[in-house]
Amino acid sequence: MKKVILLLLCFSYLSINAQEKPFWSEISAFVKQDSVNKPKDGIILFVGSSSFRLWTDLKTDFNNETILNRAFGGATLLDMIRYKDENLLNYHPSKIVLYCGENDVASSDKVDGKEVFKRFKTVYTMIRKQYPNVPFVYVSIKPSISRWTMKDRMIDANRRISSYLSHKKKNTFINIWDAMLENGEPKKDIFREDKLHMNKKGYAIWIEKMQEVINN
Repeated sequence: MKKVILLLLCFSYLSINAQEKPFWSEISAFVKQDSVNKPKDGIILFVGSSSFRLWTDLKTDFNNETILNRAFGGATLLDMIRYKDENLLNYHPSKIVLYCGENDVASSDKVDGKEVFKRFKTVYTMIRKQYPNVPFVYVSIKPSISRWTMKDRMIDANRRISSYLSHKKKNTFINIWDAMLENGEPKKDIFREDKLHMNKKGYAIWIEKMQEVINN
């Protein structure tokens, strides 16, 4: 009887979390995967939002089997903070690669570059507290057709983060913004139908910009 009650309480807890916390189903799936097959030490940890989550050929594209992709949903930097113990600080990586911040801007007109930078610093501080000597890579917020009206706030966020990281050790800021533009606007043929997420041509740009940093 006690076992039944415990099981019911467990299911109730998971149900409440799934209802109250965004992306909880994805996070709990990661936790389950890690408990069944614990990631090895020395992985290259990719974390962040859907531009990484949808990158299903990461290992092949970089010819690197040590990559572990733990990006989820339409994550914001606030989500990275919320799930830090399950998603960010639960590994022993040799390198951490983050793409996040774009959805923060898209979440509200009130979220400007300064606010994104503030949230980024919180995430970065958590990372450095846990991993003081692990190389950290930040991939800049990308431009997109569907979010082009938000470009000024995104550019400002990129500028602030880039400047901040340039004064810290063991960091790399990868600017993919400029490479995705043509005549000052997002290239038309590098996105999926939603004009937000990238197709293979879009990811090819990222591979070229990131290759050397990821594999060295």
